[in-house]
Amino acid sequence: MTHFFMILMGFFIVTSNICGYFSYKKKKSLYSAAFTIFLLAALFASIGGLLALFIIRDAFAVFYGLQVGYYLLINSLIVLLIAIVVSVVKKYNIEN
Repeated sequence: MTHFFMILMGFFIVTSNICGYFSYKKKKSLYSAAFTIFLLAALFASIGGLLALFIIRDAFAVFYGLQVGYYLLINSLIVLLIAIVVSVVKKYNIEN
């Protein structure tokens, strides 16, 4: 059962990153990609928590969803930091 939830967590992370990539391609903004991943963190955390609750049938299974949300929040923070660094580098290159 543990392997199923680890695979599901990886699937959620990859799916949110792909959706963030499509958001970036559509709007040409890394900030919108980070925000998309941030919003998907809440969605996938709730889906993962409910799925774990229905499969395991234990109240503590909801914490699985919180763990998925935590990893996706860190993922969106990394994308946001990359967006800030890219913005600073672009601004520095334009001025010079």
